[in-house]
Amino acid sequence: MKKLLIPLFCLFLIHCKKNEPQALNANMADIIQEDKVAGVSAPVSVSEKMMPPNLEVGSENSPSQSNTITKKIIKNGEMRIQVGDIKKAQEQINSILKNNKAYIQKEEFQNTDTDENLDIIIRVPHQNFDALIHSFSNGIGSVLSKNISSNDVTEEYTNVSIKLGNKKIYLEKYRDMLQSAKTTKDILEIQENIRALEDEIDIAEGRLRFIDDRVNYSTLNLSLYKEKIRSSATSKIGFGSRFGDSVTEGWNSFVAFLLGVVSLWPFFLLIPVVVFLWRKWRNRKKK
Repeated sequence: MKKLLIPLFCLFLIHCKKNEPQALNANMADIIQEDKVAGVSAPVSVSEKMMPPNLEVGSENSPSQSNTITKKIIKNGEMRIQVGDIKKAQEQINSILKNNKAYIQKEEFQNTDTDENLDIIIRVPHQNFDALIHSFSNGIGSVLSKNISSNDVTEEYTNVSIKLGNKKIYLEKYRDMLQSAKTTKDILEIQENIRALEDEIDIAEGRLRFIDDRVNYSTLNLSLYKEKIRSSATSKIGFGSRFGDSVTEGWNSFVAFLLGVVSLWPFFLLIPVVVFLWRKWRNRKKK
C-alpha cells in the first residue's frame, strides 16, 4: 500500500508545478486588461510633454474653452440724411448722443456752392445702437440711405484666446527651463524662444482688445446733407448769363490753343531745315 501511495503523491506534485505557470500567465493577462481599462498608455515623447494640458497633439481647438466665450457680434451702420438746417440738426444729434451715451470720434464739414455736408463717425455702446438708429431715422430729417450690418467674430475671438493661453503656458515652461539651463547655447536659444513668444502674445492681446472695443462700441457713419436754394445771385440760369459764359469759355479755349501752338516753336524752326535738306537731296538725285 505504501508503495502505491508514493507514486500517486509524486504525480500530484508534478501536476501542481505544471499549473503554476498557467496561473501566473492568467494573472498577468488580468493585470494588462485592467491597465487597458484604466487608460494606462505608453510614455509620451518630449514634444508631446511640452504640449499644454488643454490641447491634444494635432488639435487646435479646445471645446471646454470655446464654450466659455460669449457671442461676439460687431455692429456697423451708415446713414445719409437730408436736413433743412445743419446747425439745428447738430444740436439734435448732440442731444441724441447724450441720451444714448455715445460720442463723436471724427467730424468733417464741407461747404460748397450747391450744398453743405457734415460727416460724423459715432461710437455708441452696442446695447444702444438700435435706439440710436431709430432716433436718427425719426427725428433729424429725411433718410436718403441706410445700411446696417452685423459681423460675428466669435470663432476668431475663440481661436485667438485659446492660442494666447497656450503661448502663455509655453512661455512659463521656457522660463522654468531658462533657470535650469547650464550652457550658453541653451540660454541663448531659450531666450530667443521667450522673445518670440512675448511678441506673439502682445499681438494676440492687441487683437483681442481691438475686437472687444468693436464689440462693446458699435460704429455709425452719419452724413448730413443740405441742398442750398439757388438764386439769381448764386446761379446763372438766364440766357444772357449763359451767353456770356459761352463767350468767355470760347475765348479761353482760343487762348489755350494759341498758347499751345506757340509752345511748338522749336518744331517750326526745324521745318525750313528739313525742306532745304530734302530739296538738296532731290537735286543730287536728278544729276
